[in-house]
Amino acid sequence: MKRCFDSITPVLINHRKSVHELCRQFTRSPSKGNLKRLKALFSSCGDDVFIEYGFHMDYGDTVSIGDRTFINSHCTIVDGSKETNSKINIGADCLIGPKVQLLGVSHDIDPNERLAKHNYVDDIFIGNNVWLGGGVIVLAGVNIGDNSTVGAGSVVTKNIEANSFYAGNPAVKIRDL
Repeated sequence: MKRCFDSITPVLINHRKSVHELCRQFTRSPSKGNLKRLKALFSSCGDDVFIEYGFHMDYGDTVSIGDRTFINSHCTIVDGSKETNSKINIGADCLIGPKVQLLGVSHDIDPNERLAKHNYVDDIFIGNNVWLGGGVIVLAGVNIGDNSTVGAGSVVTKNIEANSFYAGNPAVKIRDL
């Protein structure tokens, strides 16, 4: 369910700035210490999670990542803070390709309404053993079922069935797996 929030309050601006700085530190030096500090921002982070350099997110406190998930370079997560009561869940044993974007926040389509600068946040759920190919974009409100694959460069605008291969812009079902 899409929820409206104000991202330019002093509290949220400061929160984002501190998270962005930690992400920059991790990119400059993807050491175990910086990775540990990055993982501590998540609402939960499983065992043996590996994150490559170039990782970026806004808040992190509503993001959970399951065991043995691999996040490749330059992944971007645009998430809402815990004040928005939103969630981005990445299951266990997932492969997140390079330059994947998980976009949990959106804005008004109507240009007159957009002048108010409202932010809308919705959940993203990625099941277990999912592979998102390089450059995949997942929009707010999407659920991706277990054991699915999304082809490189796809834009996921709607839910994806479990045990399926989807690809394209917008992503469509190619076949069952």
